[in-house]
Amino acid sequence: MISRSRSTAGATLLALLLTASSPAIAAAAIFGKKKVQQDTMPGRKLTPAQNALIDKAIVREKEVIKVVKERAPLVETYIQNMKPDPILLQVPESDQHFLARVDFSKVINDDQYKDNKGNFQAKQSKLSFFKNSLGALGGISSSLRLTFHESGFVQMILMDSNAFDREHYTFTFIRNDFLGNIPTAVFDVQPISGKREYGRFFGRIWVETREGNVVRFNGDFAGSIETMKEFYHFDSWRTNVQPGLWLPTSFYVEESDPKSAESTLKFKAINYVWGYVLKVPDNNAANTSLDVVNAQDVSNDAPDVSPLGAQREWQQQAEDNVIERLFQAGLLDAPSDFDKVLEALANNILVYNNIQVSRPIRVRTLLTEPLESLAVGNTIILSKSLIDTTSVMTTDGKQQEGDLDAILAFQLAHIILDHRLDTKYAFSDRLLFPSTSVFERIPMHHTDADNEAAAKKAMDLLNAKELAGGQQYFGLYLQQLQTRLKGLPALNTPMIGDALIKSDKDPTFWMQAMVPKGIKLDMKDLKQQAAMPLASFLRFDPWTDQVVQMHTSFEPIINERDKMPFEVEPVYLKLTYFNPPAPPAAAPPAAPAAVAPATATPADPAPAPATTAADTGAQPAAPTVAPPQ
Repeated sequence: MISRSRSTAGATLLALLLTASSPAIAAAAIFGKKKVQQDTMPGRKLTPAQNALIDKAIVREKEVIKVVKERAPLVETYIQNMKPDPILLQVPESDQHFLARVDFSKVINDDQYKDNKGNFQAKQSKLSFFKNSLGALGGISSSLRLTFHESGFVQMILMDSNAFDREHYTFTFIRNDFLGNIPTAVFDVQPISGKREYGRFFGRIWVETREGNVVRFNGDFAGSIETMKEFYHFDSWRTNVQPGLWLPTSFYVEESDPKSAESTLKFKAINYVWGYVLKVPDNNAANTSLDVVNAQDVSNDAPDVSPLGAQREWQQQAEDNVIERLFQAGLLDAPSDFDKVLEALANNILVYNNIQVSRPIRVRTLLTEPLESLAVGNTIILSKSLIDTTSVMTTDGKQQEGDLDAILAFQLAHIILDHRLDTKYAFSDRLLFPSTSVFERIPMHHTDADNEAAAKKAMDLLNAKELAGGQQYFGLYLQQLQTRLKGLPALNTPMIGDALIKSDKDPTFWMQAMVPKGIKLDMKDLKQQAAMPLASFLRFDPWTDQVVQMHTSFEPIINERDKMPFEVEPVYLKLTYFNPPAPPAAAPPAAPAAVAPATATPADPAPAPATTAADTGAQPAAPTVAPPQ
């Protein structure tokens, strides 16, 4: 196991360090009496402009550290351990997923990280992420489960939380580069004393040239030892969330397997940080009253409420409480235009089947990684990764549309069949999330009997003539997922809602009836893409928690290894400068509902959400897609 091999290496290193009474003795214990060669980077002298930019970057980094220490965002980690595959080079063998709210004021402190020696001079329960265990990355060790009290994790988002300056680092200019729309200067960075200065950042930084912010950095930690041939590398990215402020957004980590003749990775992992504006709720949060702005008293004009109306109001209250709490906890996205597009698709399914519901259908996106969906009252929740992996690039968008119809129909069926959320959530104290602890599974999923009934009803909904042609695509998607179930149990374990599979003991799908409707899965068929890698379609703003659709360039599939269904892939963000939101404008005229697919070429932005036929009672046209340019 990876964690066992890392712990052995870490314990060996820790023993060497603890037996040494000084850095000099420690170095001698490790390297012997052999003279260590100077290993700083030679490089040409920086120009005055380059020196000035580095000085700005040092100042700006101190501001980033200050802001991060004031925040308690969500941190999500998803790891895939890889194994060789004769056809695909490598496939996931196992996976882990963890989510926590991290109070960085308790993680970053000068005493614990003084001189950045926390990585190598801590107690055994505080072994570093990079050299000793996977604890800080994925919480594999129960004693380190998502506490993130490791200097290794802090350095992956801050490089050096105490001493990123000229007294401790040297800088070598490499080139000028663009990351998205951002002009950057690229510098190689290493500690003054080279690789012997344990725990300090050793790698490359990208500094945007307008204000001197570090927007990307990658590398590892100094202190590699000849006898330790395995070490982690990371690539960390930031987002311009406010004027002049770039905060950590995501970082990718991987470790190669030196014993693999096929260059197989040992593991790869993705980490996301979001919810920087989340407030840690106090004990009185549930009792806080809110003033309603611009409200008018119409109590005299309001009709009395019937018993059925009272029951529906009670259900609505439970629904609103759940949605509000999930949003406050940072699990749900802020309402977005993309959510409204999904609402239009869901309402069209109802209209195609001539079905009316008592309240409007709403759709929100769950920001976490596992594949899941849920109906909370009349609100459908789809996980981001479920949307990402079904967003297959086609010229007409039909495959993505068919997949979305299928996953929406399953939860619509729960709504139609009145599979209600437990109304205990109508009481505001029933759903208080922990402020800074690990998120445990929240039991909001439907019963097995309800899921069986919903799956049957969903098939009836999808048999409408306007939708029947799309069933083949989700059937193909489920076939692809079936091949990866054994290696991806964490990805298929929901946090709050319904999984696609029935259970660990019964790895068939609730929508199993769709599998034979798909064409036969053939990984060697380069024209067939059954499912996408993770993070293929949506990205999110770590400050506002809104999801936005990506418009990616077309990348042809050259061989079967390019497909990578359900896999973690490196981060590469299209960086832009912060653009303040425009003031609210008047609503545009109604237009046909549309879905902007992941087209084979960059597509036009998705049209503004429109009033659907379900709102007006008219028969809608089938959702249209933007043709490729």
